[in-house]
Amino acid sequence: MLDRPRAARDAGFTAVEFWWPFATPTPSETEVTAFIRAIQDAGVTLTGLNFAAGDMPAGDRGILSNPQLQSAFRDNVAIAVDIADTLGTGAFNALYGNRDDAFTPSAQDDVAADNLAFAAAAADRIGAVVLVEPVSGAPRYPIKTAADAIGVVDRVNAESGTTNLRLLADLYHLHVNGDDTSAVIREYGSRIGHVQIADSPGRGEPGTGEVALARQVHELADGGYAGYLGLEYKATRPDTFDWLPREERGADAVNIDTLSQQQETRIS
Repeated sequence: MLDRPRAARDAGFTAVEFWWPFATPTPSETEVTAFIRAIQDAGVTLTGLNFAAGDMPAGDRGILSNPQLQSAFRDNVAIAVDIADTLGTGAFNALYGNRDDAFTPSAQDDVAADNLAFAAAAADRIGAVVLVEPVSGAPRYPIKTAADAIGVVDRVNAESGTTNLRLLADLYHLHVNGDDTSAVIREYGSRIGHVQIADSPGRGEPGTGEVALARQVHELADGGYAGYLGLEYKATRPDTFDWLPREERGADAVNIDTLSQQQETRIS
Protein backbone atom coordinates (compact mmCIF):
# COMPACT_ATOMS: atom_id res chain seq x y z
CA MET A 1 0.00 0.00 0.00
CA LEU A 2 2.80 2.40 0.80
CA ASP A 3 4.17 1.95 -2.75
CA ARG A 4 1.00 3.28 -4.36
CA PRO A 5 1.66 7.03 -4.06
CA ARG A 6 5.00 6.56 -5.85
CA ALA A 7 3.35 4.38 -8.49
CA ALA A 8 0.82 7.13 -9.17
CA ARG A 9 3.60 9.71 -9.45
CA ASP A 10 5.58 7.47 -11.78
CA ALA A 11 2.48 7.20 -13.97
CA GLY A 12 2.43 10.98 -14.29
CA PHE A 13 -0.14 11.98 -11.67
CA THR A 14 0.46 14.68 -9.09
CA ALA A 15 -2.50 14.01 -6.80
CA VAL A 16 -4.01 10.95 -5.16
CA GLU A 17 -6.91 10.08 -2.87
CA PHE A 18 -7.19 7.13 -0.50
CA TRP A 19 -9.73 4.96 1.17
CA TRP A 20 -8.86 4.70 4.86
CA PRO A 21 -5.41 3.11 4.48
CA PHE A 22 -5.26 1.23 7.79
CA ALA A 23 -6.78 -1.97 9.17
CA THR A 24 -8.37 -0.23 12.16
CA PRO A 25 -9.95 3.19 12.80
CA THR A 26 -7.12 4.04 15.21
CA PRO A 27 -3.76 2.94 13.77
CA SER A 28 -0.50 3.30 15.64
CA GLU A 29 1.60 6.43 15.40
CA THR A 30 4.21 4.38 13.51
CA GLU A 31 1.66 3.40 10.86
CA VAL A 32 0.44 6.96 10.47
CA THR A 33 3.97 8.32 10.16
CA ALA A 34 4.82 5.74 7.50
CA PHE A 35 1.75 6.67 5.46
CA ILE A 36 2.46 10.39 5.67
CA ARG A 37 6.05 9.82 4.65
CA ALA A 38 4.98 7.72 1.64
CA ILE A 39 2.82 10.59 0.38
CA GLN A 40 5.51 13.19 0.98
CA ASP A 41 8.35 11.13 -0.50
CA ALA A 42 6.31 10.46 -3.65
CA GLY A 43 5.79 14.18 -4.17
CA VAL A 44 2.02 13.94 -4.62
CA THR A 45 -0.85 15.80 -3.00
CA LEU A 46 -3.33 13.81 -0.92
CA THR A 47 -6.54 15.49 -2.04
CA GLY A 48 -9.03 13.27 -0.25
CA LEU A 49 -9.17 10.68 2.50
CA ASN A 50 -12.00 8.38 3.55
CA PHE A 51 -12.84 8.12 7.19
CA ALA A 52 -12.66 4.54 8.45
CA ALA A 53 -15.39 2.50 6.75
CA GLY A 54 -15.10 -0.97 8.32
CA ASP A 55 -14.13 -4.04 6.30
CA MET A 56 -14.82 -2.82 2.76
CA PRO A 57 -13.87 -6.10 0.97
CA ALA A 58 -16.30 -7.93 3.25
CA GLY A 59 -19.13 -5.56 2.32
CA ASP A 60 -18.94 -2.83 4.97
CA ARG A 61 -19.65 0.66 3.65
CA GLY A 62 -18.92 2.93 6.59
CA ILE A 63 -19.35 3.12 10.35
CA LEU A 64 -20.89 6.60 10.46
CA SER A 65 -24.42 5.40 11.26
CA ASN A 66 -23.61 2.53 13.63
CA PRO A 67 -24.62 3.48 17.20
CA GLN A 68 -22.16 0.99 18.68
CA LEU A 69 -19.23 2.53 16.80
CA GLN A 70 -19.75 6.21 17.57
CA SER A 71 -16.67 6.45 19.78
CA ALA A 72 -14.58 4.59 17.20
CA PHE A 73 -15.75 6.94 14.47
CA ARG A 74 -14.95 10.05 16.47
CA ASP A 75 -11.53 8.74 17.46
CA ASN A 76 -10.93 8.08 13.77
CA VAL A 77 -11.96 11.62 12.82
CA ALA A 78 -9.29 13.04 15.10
CA ILE A 79 -6.57 10.93 13.46
CA ALA A 80 -7.79 11.61 9.92
CA VAL A 81 -7.89 15.36 10.50
CA ASP A 82 -4.36 15.31 11.89
CA ILE A 83 -3.16 13.47 8.77
CA ALA A 84 -4.97 15.93 6.54
CA ASP A 85 -3.60 18.91 8.42
CA THR A 86 -0.08 17.64 7.86
CA LEU A 87 -0.59 16.89 4.16
CA GLY A 88 -2.87 19.75 3.15
CA THR A 89 -5.80 17.46 2.38
CA GLY A 90 -9.07 19.29 1.81
CA ALA A 91 -11.79 16.61 1.73
CA PHE A 92 -12.98 13.64 3.76
CA ASN A 93 -15.41 11.02 2.50
CA ALA A 94 -17.79 9.93 5.27
CA LEU A 95 -19.36 6.72 3.99
CA TYR A 96 -22.78 6.42 5.63
CA GLY A 97 -22.83 2.73 6.50
CA ASN A 98 -25.20 -0.14 5.72
CA ARG A 99 -28.54 -0.60 7.41
CA ASP A 100 -28.19 -2.91 10.42
CA ASP A 101 -31.15 -4.96 11.66
CA ALA A 102 -29.92 -4.47 15.24
CA PHE A 103 -31.03 -0.81 15.06
CA THR A 104 -33.98 1.09 13.65
CA PRO A 105 -33.30 3.21 10.57
CA SER A 106 -34.21 6.34 12.52
CA ALA A 107 -31.70 5.47 15.26
CA GLN A 108 -28.99 5.02 12.65
CA ASP A 109 -29.93 8.26 10.93
CA ASP A 110 -29.81 10.15 14.24
CA VAL A 111 -26.32 8.82 14.99
CA ALA A 112 -25.18 9.59 11.44
CA ALA A 113 -26.40 13.18 11.73
CA ASP A 114 -24.61 13.66 15.04
CA ASN A 115 -21.41 12.12 13.69
CA LEU A 116 -21.51 14.19 10.51
CA ALA A 117 -21.87 17.37 12.55
CA PHE A 118 -18.91 16.29 14.67
CA ALA A 119 -16.80 15.47 11.61
CA ALA A 120 -17.75 18.69 9.85
CA ALA A 121 -16.71 20.77 12.85
CA ALA A 122 -13.36 18.96 13.05
CA ALA A 123 -12.75 19.33 9.31
CA ASP A 124 -13.72 23.00 9.38
CA ARG A 125 -10.87 23.72 11.75
CA ILE A 126 -8.43 22.97 8.92
CA GLY A 127 -10.57 24.43 6.14
CA ALA A 128 -11.69 21.05 4.79
CA VAL A 129 -15.05 19.68 3.66
CA VAL A 130 -16.84 16.44 4.49
CA LEU A 131 -18.43 14.49 1.64
CA VAL A 132 -21.59 12.38 1.59
CA GLU A 133 -21.63 9.80 -1.21
CA PRO A 134 -24.43 7.89 -2.92
CA VAL A 135 -23.20 4.33 -3.55
CA SER A 136 -24.33 1.52 -5.86
CA GLY A 137 -23.83 -2.22 -5.51
CA ALA A 138 -24.52 -2.22 -1.77
CA PRO A 139 -28.19 -3.15 -1.24
CA ARG A 140 -28.27 -2.18 2.45
CA TYR A 141 -26.59 1.20 1.92
CA PRO A 142 -29.41 3.78 2.17
CA ILE A 143 -27.82 6.72 0.32
CA LYS A 144 -28.36 5.83 -3.33
CA THR A 145 -29.20 9.08 -5.12
CA ALA A 146 -27.94 12.63 -5.03
CA ALA A 147 -31.23 13.68 -3.45
CA ASP A 148 -30.68 11.14 -0.65
CA ALA A 149 -27.26 12.63 0.10
CA ILE A 150 -28.49 16.21 -0.09
CA GLY A 151 -31.33 15.32 2.28
CA VAL A 152 -28.78 14.16 4.85
CA VAL A 153 -26.68 17.29 4.34
CA ASP A 154 -29.73 19.55 4.70
CA ARG A 155 -30.74 17.84 7.94
CA VAL A 156 -27.31 18.24 9.49
CA ASN A 157 -27.06 21.85 8.32
CA ALA A 158 -30.44 22.65 9.86
CA GLU A 159 -29.74 20.91 13.14
CA SER A 160 -26.11 21.85 13.65
CA GLY A 161 -25.40 24.92 11.53
CA THR A 162 -22.69 23.18 9.52
CA THR A 163 -21.61 24.80 6.25
CA ASN A 164 -18.92 22.44 4.94
CA LEU A 165 -20.85 19.29 4.02
CA ARG A 166 -20.83 18.51 0.31
CA LEU A 167 -22.07 15.94 -2.19
CA LEU A 168 -19.54 13.47 -3.57
CA ALA A 169 -20.71 13.01 -7.16
CA ASP A 170 -19.41 9.66 -8.34
CA LEU A 171 -20.76 9.71 -11.89
CA TYR A 172 -20.67 5.90 -12.07
CA HIS A 173 -22.72 5.36 -8.93
CA LEU A 174 -25.25 8.02 -9.94
CA HIS A 175 -25.69 6.42 -13.37
CA VAL A 176 -26.02 2.87 -12.07
CA ASN A 177 -28.57 3.92 -9.45
CA GLY A 178 -30.73 5.61 -12.07
CA ASP A 179 -30.07 9.27 -11.34
CA ASP A 180 -30.29 11.73 -14.23
CA THR A 181 -26.70 12.87 -13.81
CA SER A 182 -27.08 15.98 -15.94
CA ALA A 183 -30.09 17.01 -13.83
CA VAL A 184 -28.08 16.37 -10.67
CA ILE A 185 -25.32 18.64 -11.94
CA ARG A 186 -27.80 21.38 -12.80
CA GLU A 187 -29.64 21.19 -9.48
CA TYR A 188 -26.80 20.50 -7.06
CA GLY A 189 -23.70 21.68 -8.92
CA SER A 190 -22.83 24.32 -6.33
CA ARG A 191 -22.99 21.69 -3.60
CA ILE A 192 -20.65 19.16 -5.21
CA GLY A 193 -17.39 18.88 -3.30
CA HIS A 194 -15.68 16.16 -5.31
CA VAL A 195 -16.21 14.12 -8.48
CA GLN A 196 -15.19 10.56 -9.30
CA ILE A 197 -15.56 8.88 -12.68
CA ALA A 198 -15.85 5.39 -14.14
CA ASP A 199 -17.73 3.96 -17.09
CA SER A 200 -20.66 1.57 -16.98
CA PRO A 201 -21.30 -1.30 -17.26
CA GLY A 202 -18.16 -2.80 -15.77
CA ARG A 203 -16.79 0.23 -13.92
CA GLY A 204 -13.89 0.41 -16.33
CA GLU A 205 -11.91 3.17 -17.98
CA PRO A 206 -13.67 6.06 -19.78
CA GLY A 207 -14.70 4.82 -23.22
CA THR A 208 -15.41 1.23 -22.16
CA GLY A 209 -19.13 1.69 -21.48
CA GLU A 210 -22.18 3.84 -22.01
CA VAL A 211 -21.82 6.72 -19.53
CA ALA A 212 -21.74 10.13 -21.20
CA LEU A 213 -18.70 11.16 -19.18
CA ALA A 214 -17.51 13.79 -21.65
CA ARG A 215 -20.83 15.63 -21.62
CA GLN A 216 -21.16 15.37 -17.85
CA VAL A 217 -17.66 16.68 -17.17
CA HIS A 218 -18.31 19.58 -19.54
CA GLU A 219 -21.53 20.30 -17.66
CA LEU A 220 -19.66 20.28 -14.37
CA ALA A 221 -17.06 22.71 -15.71
CA ASP A 222 -19.72 24.96 -17.24
CA GLY A 223 -21.47 25.00 -13.86
CA GLY A 224 -18.33 26.19 -12.11
CA TYR A 225 -16.84 22.96 -10.79
CA ALA A 226 -13.05 23.37 -10.72
CA GLY A 227 -12.06 20.53 -8.40
CA TYR A 228 -10.41 17.21 -8.98
CA LEU A 229 -11.68 14.27 -11.03
CA GLY A 230 -10.91 11.08 -9.16
CA LEU A 231 -10.30 8.05 -11.40
CA GLU A 232 -12.11 5.47 -9.30
CA TYR A 233 -12.43 2.72 -11.86
CA LYS A 234 -11.30 -0.88 -12.31
CA ALA A 235 -8.54 -1.54 -14.80
CA THR A 236 -9.66 -3.64 -17.77
CA ARG A 237 -6.35 -3.70 -19.63
CA PRO A 238 -2.63 -3.65 -18.78
CA ASP A 239 -2.16 0.04 -19.62
CA THR A 240 -5.18 1.36 -17.78
CA PHE A 241 -4.23 5.02 -18.35
CA ASP A 242 -3.69 4.83 -22.11
CA TRP A 243 -6.86 6.88 -22.68
CA LEU A 244 -5.30 9.89 -20.92
CA PRO A 245 -2.09 11.34 -22.43
CA ARG A 246 0.70 11.56 -19.89
CA GLU A 247 1.05 15.31 -20.29
CA GLU A 248 -2.59 15.70 -19.18
CA ARG A 249 -2.31 13.70 -15.96
CA GLY A 250 -1.13 16.56 -13.78
CA ALA A 251 -3.74 18.10 -11.51
CA ASP A 252 -4.18 21.22 -13.66
CA ALA A 253 -3.48 19.78 -17.10
CA VAL A 254 -6.47 17.61 -18.04
CA ASN A 255 -8.12 18.28 -21.38
CA ILE A 256 -11.80 17.48 -20.99
CA ASP A 257 -12.07 16.79 -24.73
CA THR A 258 -9.92 13.70 -24.22
CA LEU A 259 -13.05 12.09 -22.76
CA SER A 260 -14.97 13.03 -25.89
CA GLN A 261 -12.33 11.47 -28.11
CA GLN A 262 -12.49 8.23 -26.15
CA GLN A 263 -16.26 8.09 -26.42
CA GLU A 264 -16.16 8.79 -30.15
CA THR A 265 -13.62 6.00 -30.61
CA ARG A 266 -15.89 3.56 -28.77
CA ILE A 267 -18.99 4.59 -30.73
CA SER A 268 -17.28 4.38 -34.14
